[in-house]
Amino acid sequence: MVAVFLRGEFDSPRFGAELARALRQAEVEPAIITSPDLNDDGANSRRRRLLGQVRGFEEDRSLFRKFPPDVQWERAMVTATELKRVRYVSYDFWVELSGGSRMPADAARRIEQGVETFRQSNDSFWSAANALRAGVSFPEMILVTQDGESLVVVEGHVRLTAFMLGPHQIPTELEVVLGRAAKMTDWPLY
Repeated sequence: MVAVFLRGEFDSPRFGAELARALRQAEVEPAIITSPDLNDDGANSRRRRLLGQVRGFEEDRSLFRKFPPDVQWERAMVTATELKRVRYVSYDFWVELSGGSRMPADAARRIEQGVETFRQSNDSFWSAANALRAGVSFPEMILVTQDGESLVVVEGHVRLTAFMLGPHQIPTELEVVLGRAAKMTDWPLY
């Protein structure tokens, strides 16, 4: 999950610069993210520290404040129908973008109408949707669940929105990283 999370944010217009700064400060080469060796325990530890530094992972802050410590991570396949039911995190930008529903399809409709949230341009959503139409493959999204039914995206909000801007581009099945925890609802963003 950590390697996929960092890869997803490496090229992000919003988070990429902070991640690049953290890499420089730690004197770590970008290849630790772009070409991760998951069998290298030292590199795995450095990636965990990087994710902690930039997003609060295992530090009980930021995105990962009150995040369950016992999440079981796995690669999973979600259907197009399931993907359309994935909700955004309960964070003010995503709630506002979706008109309060936290549903990416609702956000896509608002973006198509030209609604901009908190005066933020919708260009990143359109760029991702255009990349998707051009056949670019995205890193897996990271989703969490408590019950296996209610899915929330932890990383990959822009990519998820891009799929909703071009729903005909959604594959029949899509590989994701899925985290399950008995107390996921204790995470305030769930």
